[in-house]
Order: sequence, then C-alpha cells, then structure tokens
Amino acid sequence: MKADPTAPSSLILHTFFEHFDQFADAPNGVKRMRELVLRLTFSGGLIGKRPTDDGAPNGWERRTIESICESISSGFACSRSHQKPNGHVHLRTHNISTLGTLNFNLLVRIDPKMVDPQKASMRAGDILFNNTNSQELVGKTSLVDRDYDYGFSNHITRMRLKDGIFPGFVVFYLTLLRNSGYFARLCTRWINQAAVNTSTLKEQTIPLPPIAEQKRIVAKVDELMALCDRLEAQQQERETRHAALARASLARFADAPTQANLNGLFHDSFTIAPADLRKSILTLAVQGKLVARNQEDEEIRAVPMEELVGRKNLKNGLSLSPVEGSSDFVCLPLSAMKGSTIDCSFGKPIALTSERAEPYLVKPGDIFIIRGNGSKDRVGIAGMARSTPPNVLFPDLFIRVPLPPNKIDSDYFLIAWNSPVTREILEGLATTTSGIWKVNQGHISECEIPLPPLSEQRRIVAKVEQLMALVDQLEAQLAASRATAANLLDALVAELTTQEERMKD
Repeated sequence: MKADPTAPSSLILHTFFEHFDQFADAPNGVKRMRELVLRLTFSGGLIGKRPTDDGAPNGWERRTIESICESISSGFACSRSHQKPNGHVHLRTHNISTLGTLNFNLLVRIDPKMVDPQKASMRAGDILFNNTNSQELVGKTSLVDRDYDYGFSNHITRMRLKDGIFPGFVVFYLTLLRNSGYFARLCTRWINQAAVNTSTLKEQTIPLPPIAEQKRIVAKVDELMALCDRLEAQQQERETRHAALARASLARFADAPTQANLNGLFHDSFTIAPADLRKSILTLAVQGKLVARNQEDEEIRAVPMEELVGRKNLKNGLSLSPVEGSSDFVCLPLSAMKGSTIDCSFGKPIALTSERAEPYLVKPGDIFIIRGNGSKDRVGIAGMARSTPPNVLFPDLFIRVPLPPNKIDSDYFLIAWNSPVTREILEGLATTTSGIWKVNQGHISECEIPLPPLSEQRRIVAKVEQLMALVDQLEAQLAASRATAANLLDALVAELTTQEERMKD
C-alpha cells in the first residue's frame, strides 16, 4: 500500500483501515493506530490544519484544565472493612478503562454511612481522571455517559466542565497524554505507585477549537475508534477460531502421529504456537507414539531415577563467591542453561586449587539439572554441556547427573526429562523460600523415565530433531511475518508524521 503524500491524513487512515490485514501481525497494531489517531487529532493533521509554534493547530486556543472546569474534586477513601454487598457503589481505578470509557465489571459497594454526600454521584459529561495508579496506568481518563448515583475513590479526580467545552474532546486529549507517556514522566513516584495531584492536573494546558469544531472532531475520532474496535474484534475472533483449529490438529496428531496429521500442524490457514508444538512433540516422544516400534522391542518401562542413576551419584556444584580480575578457573552462572544446552563459553572467576576444583570440572557430554531458580517453570530443567573449554566448574544450583550410557542415550534423557509430563511432576514437587524455587536430589530420584531400548531411544531422538527443525522454521517464518507487518506499520506512521512536518513548514 503506497500512501499519497498529498492526501489528507484522515484519508490515509481510512486507506490503512481498508488494508489492515497487511498489518494485522504487527505487535500492538490496533493500539498503535488508536494512539496515532489521537496524535493527528491534536496536531491538526486529521482535519488538515497547520500547527502554530506552540504545537496547537491554527485558530485553536490553549487553556489550562483549571480554567475550563466548573469544579475539580478528588473522591474519598473507604477501606475493605466497610464494604457491603448491597451498599453504595464506590468506583475504583479498575473501573476506568484505557479507552476513555467506564468499566462496570467488579463494582465495589460500601456502607452508605461511609459515603461523602458531596462525592456520592456523577452526572453525564463529568470526566473521571485516575490520579493514582502504577506509573504505566496513572492518567487513565473516562467520560461519564449518564447520571449515576455512584461515589468514587480518592484515587479518582472528577472534573465537571464549564459550558462551551465538549467533554469527549477533553477525554481524548488526556488519553493522548497518557498514551504518549506524558503523565508517566510528570507523576510523583514511590514504591509500586505513581500520582498526578490535583494542583498539577489543574496546570496542564489543552488546545481548544470552538465548540462546534470540538464536536465535529470528536465525531470523526469516534468513527475511527469504532473502526479500531471492529478490527480488534475481528482479530480476537480470528485468534479464537485459529486456537480451536490448533487444538483440534494437536489432538489428531497426538491420537495418530501420521505424516498427514503432521502436515496438518503446519497448515497455512492457521498457526499453532511453536511452544505448543514443541510440548506436543516431547509428550508424544515419551509416550512412545512418535516412532514405530519393532516387534522385538521390549515393553517400555518407567524407571525411577534412583534405579537409573542412584541418588548417591547425584552431585551438587560449588558455592563460592567470584573474585575480581582473572583466575585459573571460572564457574558457570545459572544463565548458562539455554534451553537444553549449557553454554560454557562464559563464567565468573573463582579462586580455587586444582585439587579442590577437579571434582567440579565440566566435561563435554555432562548432563546437569537446575535445582534452584527464581522461575518455577525453569527449576528442574536439564541440559547438556556439549563442548567446554578447560577449567570450567559447575555451580551449587546445578546437579550433575551421571547417566549410564549402556542404558540411556543422553539426548533421549533430555527429551524425556524436559517433557511436559516430567515438568508437571517437578513443578508439583518444587518448594520456594525467599523467592527461589528448588528441587532436591530426593525429588529427582523419585521421578521416573520411560525407558525403551537404546535403538528406539536413538530413533526417537532423530525424529524429535527432525520435527523441532520444522518448528524452528515455522518460528522464523512467523517472526519474519511480524517484522514485515511492523515495518509496514512503521512506514505508515512515518508517512503521516512527515505530513505533519510538511504542514508546519
């Protein structure tokens, strides 16, 4: 889609909406378009007006928020202990949406005796401003569409406008300021909260055209925002439909992992998340469904790790503080575990004698399990050091697992151990203290590994590698598609921004 540089910005926007399928995969595509519509609105680009030196369109007047309001008042606080199921509605910050409207999900009701009568209601045309929230959400603004006998929290400021000011216009402007990060930069911050106080809010200025033009602009923005809403609904419907198709395809493949059902996982009409594909492949692998079994193959038996390796043979690594400067030895950090591979190319210098270090040296082919991690979905993950430079040690949060090569293939072990089946068991066994999730040698010894004959293990490894390569290709294609969509969207935004600059000249 090539934009006409002489066309009004509003026309280019409509052309964009007509070709939205080209941008649908761009990250936050609809969100960015909502923000762009508002930016063009208040720079004059939407109506073809040139901005003046102060950034406001020609013929618009800058006014302070205080000067356009009949009253500005914050709400009142009320603790959880005064909530009552059938009490007076007390709006909270979650009732103000990021789209300029009120959200009546999860209404809080309080004892009527606790209601401040001056702040017990709101009327059509009032504006609610979220004065205290996280830094990202502070400044959310909503229009009150009709009269309500609702109170509002002290984290909400009610603005009641003077005659000659159209409320929807003000809501769109304050929403633009929040979307652009203005309130996030302006606010006072403390732990987990941020605030824009009433005095600061009153000082903010807004560019105002005559009331008739305010109404025309709001009608135009409403039209474009409605298009955004429809596009967003279409996206959600498509994603829901694709998710159902993906689940059905994965179920068919799980029941019968034939080539035809495998091809169905990579169908052009929908995309299965690569992470879900990988989980499905690993699950089928440990269930013995991924490769054909030979008639002479023994029955697959689930073998406890205690029997396969022995708890006494599991070895924790070293717990030593790193030293400054260089050293003969380095110790791997937790971040060395990348997927099911351990990257031994970097580490922290450790002061240690050769004799003390020798039992903890990492050798090519070593298998380790992470026994502690800040993320529950990472604790217990296994990986292999496929290559390693000399004098690399493994840390205390790694457990070395000496596998018997005559019983189990190392790559098959990684497939079985990191499969969703074993992950569910490990995450159920994991305990947490001080934000660190841990499993111990006893937990590991309890886990069972399905153990087919070695020849079958190797066939499974080859099949998994083949399928994972296909998933990697799919993931690369998806990333390329999203990048293309993002670049197209960036080009449109740049074109509209260039138009704004031309209008200033």
